[in-house]
Amino acid sequence: MKEQRKKWGPNDTILVPAIFYQNEIVNYKEEPMVWISKLSPDKLAKFIEEWTRLRNAVYVVYPYARIAGATINDINKNLVNVSAKKERKSYIKTREKELKREFSDPLSNLSVYQGKILMKLINRQTGNSCYEIIKEYKGGLNARFYQTVAWFVGGSLKQDWDLKENKLDRQIENIVKEIDGTWYNNPYRRE
Repeated sequence: MKEQRKKWGPNDTILVPAIFYQNEIVNYKEEPMVWISKLSPDKLAKFIEEWTRLRNAVYVVYPYARIAGATINDINKNLVNVSAKKERKSYIKTREKELKREFSDPLSNLSVYQGKILMKLINRQTGNSCYEIIKEYKGGLNARFYQTVAWFVGGSLKQDWDLKENKLDRQIENIVKEIDGTWYNNPYRRE
């Protein structure tokens, strides 16, 4: 009997993902997310589609909302020391120019839906609706004008943030906690 010689090649070894569990190496496979629901498959598919759209929108606009919240809080902190109306107005104008220069291009690329989510998140970060912020810094006439424009595209600057009553706000809050936990509150994150 002739001994056959095996030819070994690069495809002879199959790499399998593994984890170290209780002093043993165990192979594993990641499964896609499983949705357990009492909804019919069609309604569940629609819900997943809406949730994914919301999640993607929050992931896109949340960094802008954090920056907006920090900026508005910084402006409020600096305006406490300013009593003259002229100085107050010039300070607000300079900060507005800085913000427009930095964010006008990226924010103009947002969809209307993402803009609505951004307004909700700004309300979450600052505690004031966008209408109140515009009214405080730019005046009531400008606030009414922008509210009218928002109304024509199906939005509102007067959206409030209410976790108890609003289901959308609760979903956004869960997504924000996910982002904060994986990114912003991660001690290993590099700036």
